[in-house]
Amino acid sequence: MTSELEAAPLSPPPGPSRASRVLGLWPGLAVVLVISGVAMFLGSLVPIIGGPVFGIVIGAILAIFIRPGTVLEAGTKFAGKRVLQASIVILGTGLSLTQVLSVGLSSLPVMLGTLAVALVGAWLVGRMLRVNGDIRTLIGVGTGICGASAIAATTAVIGAADAEVAYAIGTIFTFNIAAVLLFPMIGHLLGLSQHAFGLWAGTAINDTSSVVAAAYTFGASAGAYAVVVKLTRTLMIIPISIVLAAVQSRKDAAAGGETARRRVPWKRIVPLFIIGFLVASALDTVGVIPVSWHPTLSALGVFMITMALTGIGFSTRLSTLRKAGARPLLLGGILWVLVAVTSLLIQLATGTL
Repeated sequence: MTSELEAAPLSPPPGPSRASRVLGLWPGLAVVLVISGVAMFLGSLVPIIGGPVFGIVIGAILAIFIRPGTVLEAGTKFAGKRVLQASIVILGTGLSLTQVLSVGLSSLPVMLGTLAVALVGAWLVGRMLRVNGDIRTLIGVGTGICGASAIAATTAVIGAADAEVAYAIGTIFTFNIAAVLLFPMIGHLLGLSQHAFGLWAGTAINDTSSVVAAAYTFGASAGAYAVVVKLTRTLMIIPISIVLAAVQSRKDAAAGGETARRRVPWKRIVPLFIIGFLVASALDTVGVIPVSWHPTLSALGVFMITMALTGIGFSTRLSTLRKAGARPLLLGGILWVLVAVTSLLIQLATGTL
């Protein structure tokens, strides 16, 4: 006869306490902090590359020698997710909503047109090239909005794999370099004005650092206007993230059946970090955040993105990148050309060229 003791179900062992989980983050976070500091220093020496790219590259190289499941894993994964979300909120403090109005309605057709071409092109061309859905989404938003920052925000929404994030950022980085080298020369060959080149650079080059490098190479007026256009373009993160979050929640709900569909929490459709981004931007708009804080907050936001990408780099396996092949890179190149040409054509059609 089975005794009551033997028949009683065994209770699961208690999980780690909150305190122990927090302490478990520090080894990985400490390593990420050190590497991010080095990456930012290297980025200051080579601004055309920037700290975030150095961070993900160093992290990916170290990942070759550090196996998954080590004491560093909890902290590096925390950086790749939570620090990533917090960095987007911090970046919102540098984007006053009045800046959107300051660029004028004349720039909106170019921004919206290039964004549409990037997103629709990523879907159509990506399917033709048989590129994985998440990778083509990341490359599409990275090309159409603002490079690494848009990829970071999208990753936080759709939960893309670390290797896919690394590949997308590598693709965007490749064409950032090409744009910095080629755009000023092409702009002079086409006889573009300072205003026209600033609008072209602000809508057709991805990361802010590359926009600044290319536009100020062309001229000071072009650089100043390109930065405002680029910051305004960054706002597109908000509606795109909300749409992607809604699509992702529907996919998750469909996978779980009708019951799951009814229980999708609102924060999956409007992620908290997007609300934080809007609140931060609104506070800056009404003057709560002093202008003198902007350089520090901007530097903090970039450093946190560098931390996040370093953490993602640690989770990246080069063998996974090799499996992706050259097709995502080809997709990035096609989108880059399409967006650059579309920006000029819309300027020509609207009389701003």
